[in-house]
Amino acid sequence: MPISRPKLLALQVLVAVAVLAFWHVMTHWPLFGDVRTMRFFFSTPIDVIGRVYTMFADGSVYRHLWITLIETILAFIIGATLGIVVGFWFARKPLVAAVFDPYVKMMNALPRVVLAPIFALWFGLGIWSKVWLGVTLVFFIVFFNVYQGVREVPQVVLANARMLGMNERQLLRHVYWPA
Repeated sequence: MPISRPKLLALQVLVAVAVLAFWHVMTHWPLFGDVRTMRFFFSTPIDVIGRVYTMFADGSVYRHLWITLIETILAFIIGATLGIVVGFWFARKPLVAAVFDPYVKMMNALPRVVLAPIFALWFGLGIWSKVWLGVTLVFFIVFFNVYQGVREVPQVVLANARMLGMNERQLLRHVYWPA
């Protein structure tokens, strides 16, 4: 049963209001412990909204947004490039894929939260530790999609392309890449 757009929007707003009300109650009344302890760990919603307003009003947030945008773009470009190259390499070389498959799956299963302090030690607290953490997020998504897409190219299509005289570069451009 489809739900109407206004009703869905009203329910979404209701959930947001309920979360904000719960947050407000938790930081003002001692339901689960001392209010001072709760405020130490969780600021009040009004304080957070005030801080966000102040950061936008004085313009200090834009510098942080710019740095985050740069980190995101770098992580995407590096992760996607590595994912495409390694995915194609694994798909075209079955021996390489067979040897490295358990290691790739092991690295993908590693929680990214574990990698954050390791990258901070390796690359410092600057931009590159965050970029490489983002690379790990992008790389595996792109890698597995490229790997699976290239491996699932029908053999009939490959045979027909080779019969038409395509070399490896043309196969890559006209058959594998669209796959």
